[in-house]
Amino acid sequence: MKKIILLSATVIGTCGAHAESPAFQASLTPDVAIYNTTTEIDGFAINVWGQNPQHSLNLGIVNGSSGTSSGFAWGLVNYDETYTGVAWGAINISYDSFTGWQDGLVNISQGTFTGLQSGWVNISAKFKGLQFGVVNYADTLNGVQIGLLNVDRDNPWFTQLPDKFATGFPILNWSF
Repeated sequence: MKKIILLSATVIGTCGAHAESPAFQASLTPDVAIYNTTTEIDGFAINVWGQNPQHSLNLGIVNGSSGTSSGFAWGLVNYDETYTGVAWGAINISYDSFTGWQDGLVNISQGTFTGLQSGWVNISAKFKGLQFGVVNYADTLNGVQIGLLNVDRDNPWFTQLPDKFATGFPILNWSF
């Protein structure tokens, strides 16, 4: 069995080494990996901590995606610059834009988010879609929030109220 696993890893690594974009990446850290951090991975990556531009399936403890990337990331922590796809992890962070589905305990989008955030805490700067969690927060919301605490900081409805008592609702909040 060990020989089959070793042979499979060798074949995958050899095939990836000769491709224009490697099909396989393995990383202990971004600097201790088969390919350097600027190499785009088109296929599969397994990481203790990896960080590449990628269009692939990422499995690991910390999965980082630089540049414009897409695919499916499943790990303890997933972070990206610009990503299209699915990120499942305890913590998911998007720095520039994310299109797709983030699912985890804490989901953070510092830029534009389009799609679904589901988790205990969902935070987004500019959100379009559905936030489903215990606490949902958006600086700008174009969509629906479902949870115990739902906040849309930029909801114009609240600026028209006397005393501006709140910028959110329990259970359900929306802005279009």
